[in-house]
Amino acid sequence: MKSQIDTNFSRRNFLKTSALVSGGLLIGFNFLTACKAEAVMPVDIASLNFNDFNAFIKISDEGYVTIFSPNPEIGQGVKTSMPMIIAEELDIDWKNVAVSQGSLDTNNFTRQLAGGSQSIRFGWDALRQTGATARQMLVNAAAQKWNVEASSCTTSKGIITNANGDKFGYGEVVNEAALLEVPEDVKLKEIKDFTIIGQEIVNVDIDKIITGKPLFGLDYKADGMLYASVLRPPAFGQVLESFDATEAKKVKGVLDVITIGDKVRDYLKSGKSNWTFVVSETDKVVVIAENTWAAIKGKKALLATWKTVTEAESTEMHDKVLTDILDGEKFNTRREDGDIKKAFASADKVIEKTYHSPFLPHNCMEPMNFYANVTAEKVHLAGPVQTPEYAAQVVADLLGYELDKVHLDMTRMGGGFGRRLYGDFVYEAAEISDAIKKPVQLISTREDDMTTGIYKPAVKYRIKAALKDGKVSGYYLKEAAIGGSMYGAISNFFPAGCIPNFKVDTESYKSNVTTGAWRAPYTNFLAFAEQSFFDELASELNVDTIQLRLDLLQNVKGTTDEKIEYSGQRMEDTIKLVREKANWGKTEEGVYQGFSAYYSHNTHVAEVADIVLKDGFPVLKKVTVAVDCGIVVNPTGARNQVEGGVLDGIGHAMYSDFSFKEGKPEFKNFDTYRLIRMQETPKVVVHFVENNLSPTGLGEPGLPPAGGAVANAIHAALGKRLYRQPFIKELNKSSVLG
Repeated sequence: MKSQIDTNFSRRNFLKTSALVSGGLLIGFNFLTACKAEAVMPVDIASLNFNDFNAFIKISDEGYVTIFSPNPEIGQGVKTSMPMIIAEELDIDWKNVAVSQGSLDTNNFTRQLAGGSQSIRFGWDALRQTGATARQMLVNAAAQKWNVEASSCTTSKGIITNANGDKFGYGEVVNEAALLEVPEDVKLKEIKDFTIIGQEIVNVDIDKIITGKPLFGLDYKADGMLYASVLRPPAFGQVLESFDATEAKKVKGVLDVITIGDKVRDYLKSGKSNWTFVVSETDKVVVIAENTWAAIKGKKALLATWKTVTEAESTEMHDKVLTDILDGEKFNTRREDGDIKKAFASADKVIEKTYHSPFLPHNCMEPMNFYANVTAEKVHLAGPVQTPEYAAQVVADLLGYELDKVHLDMTRMGGGFGRRLYGDFVYEAAEISDAIKKPVQLISTREDDMTTGIYKPAVKYRIKAALKDGKVSGYYLKEAAIGGSMYGAISNFFPAGCIPNFKVDTESYKSNVTTGAWRAPYTNFLAFAEQSFFDELASELNVDTIQLRLDLLQNVKGTTDEKIEYSGQRMEDTIKLVREKANWGKTEEGVYQGFSAYYSHNTHVAEVADIVLKDGFPVLKKVTVAVDCGIVVNPTGARNQVEGGVLDGIGHAMYSDFSFKEGKPEFKNFDTYRLIRMQETPKVVVHFVENNLSPTGLGEPGLPPAGGAVANAIHAALGKRLYRQPFIKELNKSSVLG
């Protein structure tokens, strides 16, 4: 099994590692500008412009601390939890801490992004070291003033005390600390001594969120700012042929109608684009207006003619393509253990099932938007994007600027779920501002997001198992995906290493439909397929479904296979915890349970769903969850992440569907696209495995097991196996329900 991150914090390594996780530090001065080797300590501390730095600590003479958070906040809570880690080691009273969002700073920091539930995992050691180093410098400054050994001094809540009982507040020694060398050897706190980490801390933005203060991209305002709404092809595979803006220009508030697209085509020809660049190459028509309403109304008044240049795809076509791939012989083998053919040839019985998932949009609560102001001297960008550094680099390349001339301010995001990894809306805003030579905010409607966005790929899995002497002797997974292979390194997740003969094959179809990461990529549907399949295998073997997983996990515990990503022991502990907390197999009459467990984003999660029948229809009442994510930094935020992931997973597995006809999405808004409703949400009870291991991700891991737990509970209640999402369609046509 792969080990945890191994970091050696020599002075030089600490500075470099801090840079890698965006953990800079400023104590009334930028004492870690040196997190890049070529950085130089500023001489005139008073002249520092704090807006030039993206992540640091600032301590006032009164002892108040501002911690600047560098990473994008998409609701995953890093704007609260990352500063908590620094504040813990700094040993400051949390009530004296203010947190502010930093801007993009490519000169001093890297990995300034939000994706893959990795911010806390990658930041843990370096952020602790950041706070501890600041604390030690303050202690050293106080010791010098007292003429005592620094080792004789202690800290607590921003107060330094020496052996005689003399005290200094941090603010009283911050200027002296500015003149000291950065200490090479810094002692971190013992975990048992934590006073902030592990406490219930309220989201630092909660008051502003509930009172409507400006935090989000759509709140951003600037003097002279105009608004832009973009008309894109209504069907995938189409390009603009012509348009008539006569009626659009009659709309009050509409100032102009332009086209964009040249910059993108030139950029693509340059060969600089990579996987995150998913913008259509065709011209797009843009309405420029004085306000959002005029921009949207003007766009609706446009008359455009579109030409179909590639095959107009449909859901029926996609379904056939996926089936043809599974029936074919062309695959990429991701992992192969033992002799899979021999295992099936000698099996007592072979079980084979196929599972299907549709395309899905992201449906962020805040539609895509971004601000851009392109001038001859520089480019100013502001808004919600998960990959600010990459977005800034693309804009620089698109418009012919050096990267240091592009400044990007990050706003809080009204949801990301992977959609805002792709900066198409940023590039469009920049191209529009460059064309009109004025500041502009690009705005999108719900219909724009749902019909011209980026989707979770449609996928089919065919899983085949060999049963021999009451055990699973062979396992063969085939994946077919529209828009790119979904499996990748996940071939080394459970049940890899548990079954002697094991094989994973993948193949994909290149589609006109733009696809990309969707919350818990790969595992969001795969977990349902595999966990439903194992439930079926348990029934076939006549063993308890939880015990089947526990027995299989014994085969991977202590493995020397470095490719295996998950921990057999940690997964076992997580499963046993949920079995206990959910009262597995001992519920009252009329309650049916389903179990599922999955490892993703370095975190082990197990879930049990409780279902009752109401007029013959399954109603989800409760989901019990056990999570091993290592040390829980902020229990309040952690529970929120798990609960949200579970409900998201349940809602999309149960209700959400998406289809195409002649290349056009058939769902445009929430009046037809189904999401889970408040009265359908179950109680979610979360339990954390207690250990002192470094934290892992939480933004996504709660989602993957949810669909499988619900499907297995439905089978327990109705005796019906579900192989296709959304479940509601399968249930409505079920003879069980009439």
